[in-house]
Amino acid sequence: MRKSFSILVVMLLAGVVTVSRGDDLIQIYDIAVERDPTLREAEQTMFATREVKPQARALLLPNASVTGSISYQNLNLKGPNVFGQSTTNTETYNSQSLQAVVNQTVFNRGSWIKLKQSDNTIAQAEAQYRNAQIDLMVKTTQAYFKVLQAADAVTVEEALLRANERQLEQSKQRFDVGLVAITDVNESQSAYDRSRADLITAKNALGDAWEALRSIVGPINTPLARLGEKLPLSPPEPADINAWATTAVRNNYGIIAASEAANAAQKSIEIERSGFYPTVNLQAGYDSSYSAIQTTNDSQTAFVGLSVSVPIFQGGAVTSRTRQAGYQFRAAQDRLDQVRRQVDQQVKDAFRGILSSIEDVKARQAAIVSARSALESTQAGLEVGTRTQVDVLNAQRNLFQAEYDYLSARYNYIINGVKLHQATSTLTRDVLAKGNAWLNPADVVPPPAY
Repeated sequence: MRKSFSILVVMLLAGVVTVSRGDDLIQIYDIAVERDPTLREAEQTMFATREVKPQARALLLPNASVTGSISYQNLNLKGPNVFGQSTTNTETYNSQSLQAVVNQTVFNRGSWIKLKQSDNTIAQAEAQYRNAQIDLMVKTTQAYFKVLQAADAVTVEEALLRANERQLEQSKQRFDVGLVAITDVNESQSAYDRSRADLITAKNALGDAWEALRSIVGPINTPLARLGEKLPLSPPEPADINAWATTAVRNNYGIIAASEAANAAQKSIEIERSGFYPTVNLQAGYDSSYSAIQTTNDSQTAFVGLSVSVPIFQGGAVTSRTRQAGYQFRAAQDRLDQVRRQVDQQVKDAFRGILSSIEDVKARQAAIVSARSALESTQAGLEVGTRTQVDVLNAQRNLFQAEYDYLSARYNYIINGVKLHQATSTLTRDVLAKGNAWLNPADVVPPPAY
């Protein structure tokens, strides 16, 4: 499309310097998977959360312990002997003890429910991690195309600066021979100066876009592949917005995580209510004690016992914690409802965004043709005196803006498609690869020189 544009549009693309084959979206995403600290944090959080199940199971398994002690004592005994005389008897001895105990929970309602709750907690963490993986794909895609869009803006401003510079030179030449007034020269000078300022702003925005991408993937200094000429504009399949919304409600990892959080919160109510229930524990062990003092007998004891603890009154703490858990459960339900509504809005916005982007791209193509024709007509009018230099400058800027808007509309089409798959949690590396095929590694955006 761009190759068929007029000489001014060719000038627009002349600012693109092909330095080498650039990294494409998939390559950048693979780097992000390895380096993004947010994803690594989510992964480690998932690993840590998985440990709640063996910890909950441990409360129901036997608990064995061995306790031993040894002590040395110095005993001084003073008192009268059988003859009524005062005597002192000093004796040094040691004592030893050893106890081995095995505890087994027979009944603890709260511990059993905690074990069941751990499945919900782990499922929530795993869904959050999957959601973080998808979020990384979206963040990387948006940051990648933000760089391309900012680079397009720089290209537009560079081409417009060159065009305004040429218009300024022509105005000065015409003024020197008396064909135009000094006002035309001043208008051309103003447009040229404005273009210089706009170019500085565009370059700064490009640098910011690169830094935003580097905040995700870390330090990179490789060129990025631009979007190629061919971009198939296909509507979502199936072309039913309600079908996509239904899929999102069923599959979205954010909804799954919120649902599991609500289930875990519901079990917390029963865990706290278990404070009203008795607990039963079985204990078995062996106790051995030895002392070197002659007046003490050594002992060896084996024991088995069943202990029952029945709570009577705990100051209202159990009742308060149960109410608190109930409030937290209702809050979790409200969060789940919020997530569902947000996902429903996201999927519908993305669906409509794709359709709108398709029409926008087509409209921008027509706008380029119209802007080019308007510029040619305005230039012809300037030659015969029916148009002013200001009209030419405005028409020239409109053409460059139309080209920039066309490129931006194509990026919006891709981003909306990615967001639609994000809302339904169907965004995968294979989906990114399909969009990645539309990039042209031979046409690149070079990294900043600083």
